[in-house]
Parts: sequence; structure tokens; C-alpha cells
Amino acid sequence: MSRCLTERSIDHVVLERGEVANSWKTERWDSLRLLTPNWLSRLPGYRYKGDDPDGYRTMPETVAFLEWYAQRISAPVHTQTTVTRVRRTETGYAIETDRGEWRTRTLVLASGACNVPSVPAVAQALPPGIAQLTPMQYRNPGQIDAGGVLIVGASATGVQLADEIQRSGREVTLAVGEHIRMPRRYRGRDILWWMDAAGVQDQGYQEVDDLNRARNVPSLQLAGYADYRDVDLNSLTALGVRLVGRLAGVRDGVAQFSGSLANVAALSDLKMNRLLGVIDGWAERNGVLGDAEPPQRFERTRIPASAPLSLDLKSGEIRSIIWATGFRPDYSWLDLPVLDRKGRIRHDGGVVDSPGVYLMGMQFLRRRKSALIDGAGDDARELSAHLAAYLDGGEMQFARQRSAVSDSLASLGF
Repeated sequence: MSRCLTERSIDHVVLERGEVANSWKTERWDSLRLLTPNWLSRLPGYRYKGDDPDGYRTMPETVAFLEWYAQRISAPVHTQTTVTRVRRTETGYAIETDRGEWRTRTLVLASGACNVPSVPAVAQALPPGIAQLTPMQYRNPGQIDAGGVLIVGASATGVQLADEIQRSGREVTLAVGEHIRMPRRYRGRDILWWMDAAGVQDQGYQEVDDLNRARNVPSLQLAGYADYRDVDLNSLTALGVRLVGRLAGVRDGVAQFSGSLANVAALSDLKMNRLLGVIDGWAERNGVLGDAEPPQRFERTRIPASAPLSLDLKSGEIRSIIWATGFRPDYSWLDLPVLDRKGRIRHDGGVVDSPGVYLMGMQFLRRRKSALIDGAGDDARELSAHLAAYLDGGEMQFARQRSAVSDSLASLGF
């Protein structure tokens, strides 16, 4: 957004609570790599030109990339500036921080979707002596106590941690809820190459039947391993990971799991094959069959005949639990009447339900790829176009549409 505003000679500032790329520096585990290949880190004015387009950036490489981009575009970032309150004024908004107050007619909320780990209330019922971690706290297997590990959640984070921790010699049990299985490579290319080329990632928010559902779809079971290997339930069971169903509750120190594991896995396989069918159809229509490997389908997910429905957490078998159960944004500083009953910001494609307020970086904000690095640029171009139209004299029109934009913007976070 900063790059797009600069292109239009619109004054703005970017307020950041830590340093540029702060979350990547302080809230990620050591071995994590981006799930998207290097060539897919497209931003306004930037395309990858290195010698490893199909590789996946490590965390240090990701931090360096974002720092470099901020410097290249001369982003007016004010680091170590924590926003404590945003409130309405007669002319716009007051942004209170620990380093003074800013006044602005409009602002962009770019603080992200992953501020606070979503730890279920059942965590409070665990017996004493079991260590609990979130993915923000986890760094590597060495920090985990000896003994079994229960990982709750089987989307991208859960399966990656299960893979790493099982390989470290600890016994992992994975509690599996809704997830989407996906091959890392398909027909000789990265699965995201196909999704990008076929237009899947560019699907707009107004093109889906159930937008709320689309915005809450689990992350794909992918990992950015250098050997391009898949990480799914089959690969994990081959390593010795024990699968159980979704964690339903804890009673008297006994964890209880859903009996729907087989159905959940079958639904995941169905979704994967449906997407592969879309890709195959696009490849046939666009004449890329001779330039790609033949279509393929993968072995169905293997589920144990009698997955455990309970586990005695008092027995000492499980010494640690990792809650890979997702995240939620933190709007405790946002003193504006824009939140729905579930604490989510009301918006229409990033145009917030308050004049002059915009949103960036959320799942399926304007298109399916909005939460990826590659999606930020397209969203920013469109939202900054609203701003430019406002400056050209469309204030009353945009005000009536609750999408007014102004000549001053405070962007919170990166």
C-alpha cells in the first residue's frame, strides 16, 4: 500500500510496533519456510530475478527480503511505535501511540490476521504438568520436554510441526480436524503455479457463493521443503505419527476425540481431487498438455481402522501439547464501531464500515490470494485507486458508499 500511495504522490506514514518484518523475526519457528515459491513473492515494482525461482525462502531470507523492499521503496516507516488507540474525530481519526498522537482523515488497518493464537477453552481443563505451546512460542524440538507430544490441528502449521518433531525422535499424536490436503508438485510443477495460471488464486470475493465460508477455509497442507516433499496425513503416518480425530474435550484428565476422522479425511481428498480436476480442465483448454506431465491422482488418505477416541493425559505419555488451532486478529486498540458480534471487522472487499477506513492482509479480502505476499499488491492497487478517485473530487460519492478515502493515511503494521 505504501508503494502504491507513493506512486500517486500521496503523503502517508506506516506505523510499526516493532521493526520491519517484526512478526517474521519474532513469532516464527526456526525451520519455517514460506509456503509459496520465490517467484510468487510478487510486489508492486518487484519480480524475483534470482537463480532459485522454485525454492522457498527461509525466515532469515524472508526478513531480509521485506527489509530490502521497504528500503527500496523508501517506505516512511516509524518503527517501535505501538498504536494504543484509534478513535473518531470531527475531521477523521486520532491514532494514539506510545510515541505521541497522529491525526489523519483516513487509515489502513494492516495489522494482520495472526496476532493472537486461537487456543480453545478446553486448554484450561488439562491436568497440571503438561507443557502448552502455541506456534508463536515454538522454535524447535529442543525446547520440548522429553516424552510424547500432542499437536492439535492438521492444517499447514500442524502437519509441519508434526513432521519436524516426529523426525526429532519424539512420539507425536496429531488431532485432525478439517483440513485440505494438497500435493506440493503436480504434473511436474508447483501446485501454486497451476493455481496461479488457472486463475484460482485470482478468484474475486464477489464470485463465491459463501464468502464467510471461503474466508475461513483452512490453510493448505503444504510445506516449503527444499526437496519438494509432500506433508500430509499419509506421509506423517509413514513416519510413525499417530492420528486421532478432532479434540472434542477433556474430562477428568482424559482427552476425548471425535470419531469422524475417516469422514474428514475423505472430504479433504475430495476437495483436493476437485481442484486437480479444475487444473486438468484448464490445461486441456489452454493447450499445455504437451508441456506438462500427464494428469495424476493420489492414493487416498489412509486412516487407522480404530483410531483412539480417548487418551489419558494423566498417564504421563503426553508431556507437551502444541495448539496449532489458528490465530485471530487483535483489535483491542480499535475504538471504532466496526466489529461484528464475532469481533471481525465489517468490510466490503477491504472498505471498512466507517468512512475513510480500509483493511489489508486478511483472508480472501478481495481475492483468494489476498493473505499471501503475492496478493497484497493487487489489493493495494485497487484500494489506492479508490483513494485517488476521492482526491479527484469523488468525496460525496464515496461517502455515500461508505468508502471515502483521503489524502493522509496511517498504515498500521506490515
